[in-house]
Amino acid sequence: MRKAAHKIKVALLQVHSIAGLVLALLLALIALTGSVMSFEDEIVEHLNGGIIQVAPRQAPPLMPDELVARLEAAQVAGKVASVTLSSDPSAAVRVRFGRDEQGARRTSLYVDPYDARVLGSPRGEEFFATVRRLHRWLLIPGDAKGWGRQITGIAALGLIVMLVSGLVLRWPRRARSVKMWLKPNLGLSGRGLHRSLHAVIGTWVLPIYLVMTLTGLWYSFDWYKDGVVWLLSRPHVAAAKMQPKQPRAPGRSEPAQPVGFDRAWSTFQQEEGGRFSRALLTLPAGPGTVIRIRSWGKDSTLDTTRDEFRIDAITGQLVSAERYADKTFGEKIIANVLDIHRGAILGWPGKLAFMIAAALMPLFSVTGLLLYLLRRRLRRSAQLPLARLVPGE
Repeated sequence: MRKAAHKIKVALLQVHSIAGLVLALLLALIALTGSVMSFEDEIVEHLNGGIIQVAPRQAPPLMPDELVARLEAAQVAGKVASVTLSSDPSAAVRVRFGRDEQGARRTSLYVDPYDARVLGSPRGEEFFATVRRLHRWLLIPGDAKGWGRQITGIAALGLIVMLVSGLVLRWPRRARSVKMWLKPNLGLSGRGLHRSLHAVIGTWVLPIYLVMTLTGLWYSFDWYKDGVVWLLSRPHVAAAKMQPKQPRAPGRSEPAQPVGFDRAWSTFQQEEGGRFSRALLTLPAGPGTVIRIRSWGKDSTLDTTRDEFRIDAITGQLVSAERYADKTFGEKIIANVLDIHRGAILGWPGKLAFMIAAALMPLFSVTGLLLYLLRRRLRRSAQLPLARLVPGE
């Protein structure tokens, strides 16, 4: 029995070591970029405090189409993709742009809602956009459609293997002792200290790493995403979300229609009244006429706790309304995947804990590599005397 257990642990150590050696640098990169983005919203808001607010006035704010038209007349706008409007009379409007023919996207603008005066581009936007692309897709061309998405997913699967194998390898004889699990032995030095730090701190962050990887896989593999949707949502919701988009038949094109924001915005205001704090209006990416509106309530503290409406921009008819409050518990988990992934679901203490855990990933890369090299050195020193023996001795 002991021999079998020993063989299993030896095999697990090999798997753990090989996975660590292959993925150490990649996991450290992904974790560090995630750590940098932990307080992105707070940093960007602090950097742009002077352009996200305006002096409120008695005059009503411009309708979104008039605002966009003035920007285009002043030749400061490209193809507008979305606008973010607020119920706060002192909040600036944020305008985002679509990609040009080369696939590049210009930075967004903050605009005065009363006269369409450009207040400036948000500082930090390009930096965090690059960090996000590095975190999700490793800056590999194609972004979400490139190979980077699958590579980060494979790294997440490898981390799960390392977490499970590491937990089994360090399972102490006194498993009920909290001290054995959670207290590192700082009195050691060399290999003993490296092993203690690697194992004990790894135990501290193991639950966080599991949450990060299980939610991170959502963004890497469609089969994983579809499986989670099927498991956690109601059947008709799962069927709607997993239904593939029907490609347009070649040679057929829908008649071009001027699509603006005003009718959809008016319908949304009639539907919501004063219950929203801000709303993101996004034009259709294709030839359709349905505008998507994401809105956040005044008591919303998370980016993912939002309602979503789809409104026809030509007729102003409400096509669908998906309210966060009407979701089941499982569907709320799906809606909050991003905030669970970064710890924001637990407020700023959760984001801080997840940031620290992510920043500690290089520690495991370094200590793991040192332990591997020291094991190889010990094996060589143990085999060296035998190699020097001559036949007959």
